Amino acid sequence: MNKPIKNIVIVGGGSAGWITAGLLAAEHRLKSDNSINITLIESPEIKSIGVGEGTWPSMRNTLDKIGIKESDFITQCNASFKQGSKFVNWQGTKKHDVYYHPFMTPEGYTQVNLHHAWQQLGTDKHFADTINMQSHICHQGLAPKQASTPEYAGVTNYGYHLDAAKFSHMLQAHCIKVLGVKHVVAHINQINNDENEYIANIETATQGKISGDLFIDCSGLNALLIDKHYKVPFIDKKHILFNDSALAVQVPYLDPDEDIASATVSTAQSAGWVWDIGLSNRRGIGYTYSSKHTCDTEAEKTLKAYLSETISNEKIKSVNIRKLNFKPGHREKFWHKNCVAVGMSSGFLEPLEASALALVELSANMISEELPTNFEHMNIIAKRFNDRFEYRWQRVIEFLKLHYVISKRADSKYWLENKAPDSIPERLKELLTLWQYQPPSIHDFVQNQEVFPSASYQYVLYGMGFKTTEYPTDKTFNNIELAKRYFNHNQETKLKYLNALPSNRELINHIKNNKFQSVG
Repeated sequence: MNKPIKNIVIVGGGSAGWITAGLLAAEHRLKSDNSINITLIESPEIKSIGVGEGTWPSMRNTLDKIGIKESDFITQCNASFKQGSKFVNWQGTKKHDVYYHPFMTPEGYTQVNLHHAWQQLGTDKHFADTINMQSHICHQGLAPKQASTPEYAGVTNYGYHLDAAKFSHMLQAHCIKVLGVKHVVAHINQINNDENEYIANIETATQGKISGDLFIDCSGLNALLIDKHYKVPFIDKKHILFNDSALAVQVPYLDPDEDIASATVSTAQSAGWVWDIGLSNRRGIGYTYSSKHTCDTEAEKTLKAYLSETISNEKIKSVNIRKLNFKPGHREKFWHKNCVAVGMSSGFLEPLEASALALVELSANMISEELPTNFEHMNIIAKRFNDRFEYRWQRVIEFLKLHYVISKRADSKYWLENKAPDSIPERLKELLTLWQYQPPSIHDFVQNQEVFPSASYQYVLYGMGFKTTEYPTDKTFNNIELAKRYFNHNQETKLKYLNALPSNRELINHIKNNKFQSVG
């Protein structure tokens, strides 16, 4: 089993395939003499789903590592700046309730119990508004930096909203022309194993056999290698996360200078929730819902009712509504033999909190950074990969379910059944009991590179009105005076940035017109 790994074959394009190809190619310098070879095969007919339009701040590092300029990315992908998520009507205590899950960790988060001070001081301000300035930045539709700030830097933490189809095309061109990835457009006729049941080659209709040592399945819901070939079981999570359908539309702005939202807007509905994502040239809007709790006809009415708040009925009649079906869940394992699944071939849960592209980045980075040198080495890496991503998928499931469990909405069976004990993972039940006595902390999530840090849990819990009891004794960590200093500094910083930062629209227009010429 000491066969060297020199040839990597990626099956499937889209964001998952090209992100994986780009990170591998950039890290391993394909154009050097002593390097690996990367071939990406994609069908001439199968199109990517192209709905994943939200990213985490990790995408900045991904793009920088691949070698793409931020100004080019913003321009070519109609991208905008995303600084978190805005949740509307999730609490269920009053109409039009709103809270934010910002991307920034609060100042002083590990030095003092900010939640305790917020609770003790009896402030009428929202939790995120008190401990973090970013919710105010989002509320005003401001950018995360000024025009003179260098690329990929910012005064606040940020990711992006992007056009997924244009993003794939940009990555494809860069990977082929700059990074040396070989691109094969052909139908796959057959997958052949060697005597040890490892994949030896893939037979294509027009390019013959393509041999490889490591095969990465980025074929989306088709899951050609991990499912169709290897039959790795799929673990259904619909009993926990109910949404399995979506209706998606693309809507132009009424005014080309209309404000661009600085956060993904997620508005709860009777059988799911509506996402609203602002790009530079349009909005991407969709309703993701449970087919058990509503039908497509009613879902379309719900979506159109949401659209009617900002768009005329005449324009609503002309929009093209796409129906998407998915099964929430993930593979029993993600790396089997010499095949590893990345992207939707490994699983998909739902669009809430935009975890799909983040899991692609995490997968591709681990493959690249721990790329095995031979098959003996690969067997160890495969086990580590499976353990790591089993952990990560379970944490994502718990975090998404948290949003539904602690909602006080009781207007439909969908919301009532989401709070049923048999639909809640055991670990999440235990944590919710723990958090009645103490706020989420770094001790609850001890892995390096946790997908959602404990601060994210605090934003959601206390944004939704969850109650943690007062600690019965005086602790140094509950230093209210120190917390007040952080709160006051947060307010001072907030005022400074509210006066100094351009709007999302203004900064994007500047980038498109100047391509960051002011900073070279």
